[in-house]
Amino acid sequence: MCKDCGCSLTDHDHHGHHHDHSHPHQAAHETLHHNPQLNDAKTISVIKKILDKNDQEAHHNREHFEEHGVLAINLMSSPGSGKTALLEAMVGISPFTFGVIEGDLETSRDADRLKAKGINAIQIQTGSACHLDAFMVHKGLHDLPLAPLDVCFIENVGNLVCPASYDVGAHLNIVLVSIPEGEDKIAKYPVMFRCADLILITKTDLLPYFKYDIEREKAQARRLKPNVDILEVNINDEASIMKVIEWVEFKRKMRA
Repeated sequence: MCKDCGCSLTDHDHHGHHHDHSHPHQAAHETLHHNPQLNDAKTISVIKKILDKNDQEAHHNREHFEEHGVLAINLMSSPGSGKTALLEAMVGISPFTFGVIEGDLETSRDADRLKAKGINAIQIQTGSACHLDAFMVHKGLHDLPLAPLDVCFIENVGNLVCPASYDVGAHLNIVLVSIPEGEDKIAKYPVMFRCADLILITKTDLLPYFKYDIEREKAQARRLKPNVDILEVNINDEASIMKVIEWVEFKRKMRA
């Protein structure tokens, strides 16, 4: 949860939808509980209200995806780990059709890259907020036709902290971590990796050039979440991309 950047206190007085119950996002409440900076009762109360309101909208988003038979997947990582490159590499070899809700602070560069590959992509510019939230995703859904899709990827803002605390209405979370980022990211950002259903260790073609014990990192991830799936990805190796596609297709068929 970021206290200084102001993203926790953005205006969520949207034309939202109200439900009788919410699905609290475990990572968000975990962060509230463990962050010593958030020791002011009023601040915690305000942030909790924002998170609760977000969870209600996330529940609505999930219902919307399910009504259309679409599997929603939240892609999260630090900047440059290869989220957009992974989606580009799936084009032409994936058995499922997919669209993308793309989140960045500024510019539409990633969405433009995806569109150039023939992917229906909607850009969300978050401004000062370093994560997507359920309300932003809901707005994106107004412009992304779900009827032709099997899967909707929500490519979150590059950040290993705040995206873990905001439920956007996805069914699954995929977290990427790249070899050049170094061996300490899983241990330093545990909230993000605890919420992962699949961890992708990317840019494995660069292993010869970095001190990186990939098996130790896998063990660290499984200490945080014993049942997490982990795949190694080299964007230049189609077989490694196919393993990711097969994982998504398996999850999609399980929900069908």
